[in-house]
Amino acid sequence: MRLAERQREFATALVDPAAAVPQGLIGPDRLPTQKRFAVYRNNVVTGLIEALQANFPATCRIVGEEFFRAMARDFVISKPPNSPILLSYGAGFPDFIAGFKLAEALPYLRDVARIERAWTEAYHASEQPAIHPNVLAAVPSGRVPEIRLTLHPSLRLVRSRFPALTIWRMNVADGVPAPVDPESGGQDALAIRPAADVEVRSLPPGGVEFISTLARGESLAEATNSALKQSSCFELSANLTALIGAGVFVGYWFAEDSSRHPIEASKT
Repeated sequence: MRLAERQREFATALVDPAAAVPQGLIGPDRLPTQKRFAVYRNNVVTGLIEALQANFPATCRIVGEEFFRAMARDFVISKPPNSPILLSYGAGFPDFIAGFKLAEALPYLRDVARIERAWTEAYHASEQPAIHPNVLAAVPSGRVPEIRLTLHPSLRLVRSRFPALTIWRMNVADGVPAPVDPESGGQDALAIRPAADVEVRSLPPGGVEFISTLARGESLAEATNSALKQSSCFELSANLTALIGAGVFVGYWFAEDSSRHPIEASKT
């Protein structure tokens, strides 16, 4: 058997308790070592479960540790890591939750987990200084609609038809769980790390469309139109001011700029 095949067999057996112990494994006494492998396999699976539990604390608190660990074990067995770097592990956990039969009674749980995943990704994203609130004042008023804004690399968006942000906030840190009507309305969230800490903010109607359009490299005018199609109540000035204050933007540019490099606050 080739080395790559042996490695795949070994990796599969590590996370699947139903898989046979790979042939040829021996202990220090040169004898077959099924018991040693079983202990090692259990440690690997337990470590992955604990990694998920650490990255999804609100989800765990909502369903309870016993339920969470059972759900996480199923995820680990069906979706083992494909990289030795565990930073990206768990990216598919929210979608797994959506298909987990025993979690059907909590339809908002997937979106709470998506917020937690967004938090993790924002925390580990690269750093970049945000523009100063006064930077755009230097742009001639007639050209403001043409601006293309560059988003902070840590920015993540989560849209939910449930009050997932409220539920998440009640179940992290010093949050106090309280009754929430899951059908009381959806919430959109923004996660970003402009400085040392990740911030998770609520977005008004039209906010996701506004930011998503800017993320595609389209102009401020086009982004505003996208937001207004979603909500006629979208107010550009208030939202732009709030997003700049949150550190969402790291620069701006115009369509004719061949370099397409943002103009940083320190250079303006």
